[in-house]
Amino acid sequence: MNQTKLAVIFYTMTGTNYEMAKWAKEAGEAAGAEVKLLRVEELASQEVIDSNEPWKNTYNTIRDIPVATAEDIDWADALIFSTPTRFGMISSQMKQFIDTLGGLWAQGKTINKAVSAMTSANNANGGQEATLLSFYTTMMHWGAVIVPPGYTSDKIAPAGGNPYGTSATLNEDGSIKEEVRPAVEHQVKRTLEIATKINQ
Repeated sequence: MNQTKLAVIFYTMTGTNYEMAKWAKEAGEAAGAEVKLLRVEELASQEVIDSNEPWKNTYNTIRDIPVATAEDIDWADALIFSTPTRFGMISSQMKQFIDTLGGLWAQGKTINKAVSAMTSANNANGGQEATLLSFYTTMMHWGAVIVPPGYTSDKIAPAGGNPYGTSATLNEDGSIKEEVRPAVEHQVKRTLEIATKINQ
């Protein structure tokens, strides 16, 4: 059986979704998948980024990570997306990337991709569920197979209990609650299991 190919695609401003994406990459590799960790292109100017110290530090950390392309989507059997919530929707940077994929979609190359998504916000009611639900609408147009974690593991509830995808809320010091990582790992494992079944 061929090795399942997983693309983990993220946008981050202060590092939360980068951290979640790294956990997803490690979980994918632990499950035996071939994994690419990819970021979406930043739309803000360098001047704007430099004016915000945490953003600048994060950008300098991730800038050498490859930028996701349509070829990466075509390559992957499974896709994990990680994006902060912006007023209950995905970030504009992630949306811009998705909007570049019309040609791939028109060729039928997004059909039957196993897709799951994660998000983050500063508080538990910051729009995480709305962000994931709106993102999955696009995946329906793709003909992708949406793989929510649901309540398929006892790791879901301690991380916040979002059945649509792992949703990180932050501690007062800005760090991610430790219960989030096991939920991310379960979500990746589940997505890969479904991708493997699809491609049998």
